[in-house]
Amino acid sequence: MIRNTLAAILVSLSAVAHISAETKTNRVFPNRILMQSTSEAALASVRRSDASARDSSGTITKLTPEEHLRRANIYLANRAFPEARSHWQALINYYPQDTRVPEALLGIGRSYFLAKDYELGYPIFNRLAQDYPATKEGREGLNFSAASLLRMGRFSESAARYAEYCDRYPNGERIDTAHLNVIDTLREADKPGDALLWVKRTRQRFSGSPTETNAIFAALRLYVAVGRWNEAIYAADELLRRSFSKAVLTSPSEVTYLRAFALEQSGRKIEAVNGYLAVPDGIESYYGWLATQHLSNLADASRKQLVTAREEKVNAVIANVAELYPVPFRQSIIRAAKDRKLDPRFILALIRQESVFKPYAKSPAGARGLLQLTMDAAQKYGPGAGLTNLQENQLYQPDTSIILGAEYLESLTQMFPQLLEPVAASYNGGEDNVARWLKRAGRNDPGVFTSEIGFEETKGYVQKVMSNYRVYRQLYTSDLIRR
Repeated sequence: MIRNTLAAILVSLSAVAHISAETKTNRVFPNRILMQSTSEAALASVRRSDASARDSSGTITKLTPEEHLRRANIYLANRAFPEARSHWQALINYYPQDTRVPEALLGIGRSYFLAKDYELGYPIFNRLAQDYPATKEGREGLNFSAASLLRMGRFSESAARYAEYCDRYPNGERIDTAHLNVIDTLREADKPGDALLWVKRTRQRFSGSPTETNAIFAALRLYVAVGRWNEAIYAADELLRRSFSKAVLTSPSEVTYLRAFALEQSGRKIEAVNGYLAVPDGIESYYGWLATQHLSNLADASRKQLVTAREEKVNAVIANVAELYPVPFRQSIIRAAKDRKLDPRFILALIRQESVFKPYAKSPAGARGLLQLTMDAAQKYGPGAGLTNLQENQLYQPDTSIILGAEYLESLTQMFPQLLEPVAASYNGGEDNVARWLKRAGRNDPGVFTSEIGFEETKGYVQKVMSNYRVYRQLYTSDLIRR
């Protein structure tokens, strides 16, 4: 899994179409309208101030360094990247000796990274790494340069840059994730042997820590992807003997599922059935649901009753919590879904996760409305939906949010036609990342793909969306009629 610097910001800002932070998961927004109005007011205020703070050529006039940074951060939070860059660049131009120049450079690089202009951000990160190596921003620049190379498809160079971070900054803030990134990036470079050498190196460097556990998990995923089933089973068994703290990037259910999958693929059917039965199922158990689906296909007559009882138990729970899965905006969702050959229940599953059906929801990163769309999403997908010249406040309109979200989902389902998990992952973590994770998985299995998701938040997001989808499918027909 690729872990990036400033992970909380990057994950929450990574998708082109919207932003979704882990703190929003399964949430209620008692103060969301206040947050929205405060953020909108701050954005409007700095725009008014900037309108009177430009010279005749349109250049931002000299302000204090603190004020340039303040305005840049407000623009960044609303994904107004060019406006944010104008203030970071003004700080650099007006105060070239200021100690905050590296911070401004990092802001410029990040803004290009978040906009997926990796070629433009890459030289900025290189400059940071070369000119300010003793600063935190210099270390971040080196790590971001590796992440940029990865997204530019220059996998071997990216792995080498992550390895450089490990060598240059043995006590750096990102030393643990840099090791793990080398492993997965070498996999991207189709160098599994080298990746396994880094698994060994990482285990030695972080022996007894959660990072060692994560390295074993990286090896497990590699073995599954390349079909080394016995080694996958061994790695899973080793993982299941370890503790699963919050810093561990997997769960017992995920590892148990992958172990059962390896048993199934190696032809050990009876052991596979027992393995899948060991994954608890429940209304919020994504891997339990997948295990139940495998059991439906694998279990013989003597085990069918166990599988049926397992399904009935979950369905009874779903029936008892049906009121928590409403169908507001039904006609708008059905119309937008049918026009694009989407399942409206999947749209509902996304809305429930994104905004809990609150039209005025706004994330700290500038995503708005039911489907938490950003202005760059509106500009990209609005024309295809027949919507042009959209303004920020229109994203709070339910019909606008639904049709824009459906337009984006149609594009994603065309890109990833076989599984819904990559569609959900793209909505949260960006389709460019998902394409890499899907290729790395090497298996057309939803659980294997989900295990490869490189952002911890995105993996959790996918599991929650798919759990929502399971419930909506059980409760409603494709026309959103209660069963």
